[in-house]
Amino acid sequence: MFKVSGGATRDCEGLVRRSFVQAGVLGLAGLALPEFLQLKAQAAPNTLHPRPPVTRNDTSVILIWMSGGPGHHETWDPKPDAVSQYRGPFGATATSVPGMQFGELCPEQAKIAEHLAVLRGVRHGSGDHTKGNHWMLTGFEGPDFNKPDNKIQRRPSLGSAAAALRGPVIPGMPPYAAAPHLRGGTDNLFHYAAYLGGAHNPFITNSDPNEADFRVRNLALMSGLTFDRLESRRELLKTIDEVHRRAEPQIQSVNEHQAAAFDLLTSATVKDAFDISSEPDSIRDAYGRHTFGQSALLARRLVERGVTFVTVNTQPWDHHGTANRLPTAEGANLLIPPTDKAIAALVRDLIDRGLDKKTLVVAMGEFGRTPKMNDAGGRDHWGHAFSVLFACGGMNMGQAIGSSDAHGAYVTERPIDPEDVAATVYHHLGINARQTTINDLSGRPRYLVEKGEPIRELVGEIA
Repeated sequence: MFKVSGGATRDCEGLVRRSFVQAGVLGLAGLALPEFLQLKAQAAPNTLHPRPPVTRNDTSVILIWMSGGPGHHETWDPKPDAVSQYRGPFGATATSVPGMQFGELCPEQAKIAEHLAVLRGVRHGSGDHTKGNHWMLTGFEGPDFNKPDNKIQRRPSLGSAAAALRGPVIPGMPPYAAAPHLRGGTDNLFHYAAYLGGAHNPFITNSDPNEADFRVRNLALMSGLTFDRLESRRELLKTIDEVHRRAEPQIQSVNEHQAAAFDLLTSATVKDAFDISSEPDSIRDAYGRHTFGQSALLARRLVERGVTFVTVNTQPWDHHGTANRLPTAEGANLLIPPTDKAIAALVRDLIDRGLDKKTLVVAMGEFGRTPKMNDAGGRDHWGHAFSVLFACGGMNMGQAIGSSDAHGAYVTERPIDPEDVAATVYHHLGINARQTTINDLSGRPRYLVEKGEPIRELVGEIA
């Protein structure tokens, strides 16, 4: 996905895509003026037309993004009574909710199932990683993998839309963040703002919270640069910007992005939010001393301190045993236990801290896996039935919503569309997605959600 060169990250279109602070503040320290102005033009935000009132501004979302497609048989929709070709290498475990089972590698989530809800009837019908990633991250179908536009994001991600419509819960914090990075996975491309503008891209830590010397690279000054020198450069650019602003009014909106980036870099509150070393060892151990566990803990710290949307990016889940991919048994044993432990710890932690009503946790990938094991001991791509996990958010937990058939192949009850998932996330954030439009690059208004509805079993009846 990314090619790193000279400290900048280039996306698949070859454009510089620096993270939040780099695009705004660190550019003041090291970018040539033409590049800086180009970044500012790319970051120009879009006009929301019309903009209905947001009914809540105190809620947050943690997205556990499982790029590559976790197997629903091995996680939240096991088929223990199926023959081995369909059941797979693992059995099932009972949960705290009578009659509901999880995969045997999910014992920690099984213990707290009364605080979880599983959507077992999600479907979009595609086994294309590119389409699926875009579908689940934005609510809308993405481009075909084998088409020339396969890396072009068509709609804003859920996190970017939340950043634009809601901003941070607490002023001074970034509205949208990601940990530990947004690299890796399969076609893991569509976490960004698209036509909303680069100012609403995620702030990415780009470092491992499990490392002993963890620090957020984007919250550190370049070598030899002091805050006094940075302030001087900022004042110089203010003067230059004033000249350009007279000729180009759109630059004003990006100056706000620059100012926010400077404030972020110099904020003690922001630095405290990322200081995971201040957590007690007992809490860190509960999440698991690995990259994913500590990233999930960092996500809790961020929403607790005012970030609206945090994406925790896990390792690739593309376990089909062919094309240099792990087979199902090996991949599941590698990834499911640490994910199980971290998700359960996150939910318990949110409850213990009284954050569970205002913080929604969503765990999902772009699709599920085939009902039948292949000859390589893996499961291939499958978009006709898969599972998405919800937790907390003040929603109705302790249930499985929808179901797949005896093989986990097709939805037999309560089909759920990716737009329904997106509408539910927006509903938690106080956003009526069916009434909110954003102008695309041609100036055409695009609804956040066109046909989806918040999932009534989770949120209750909506007036």
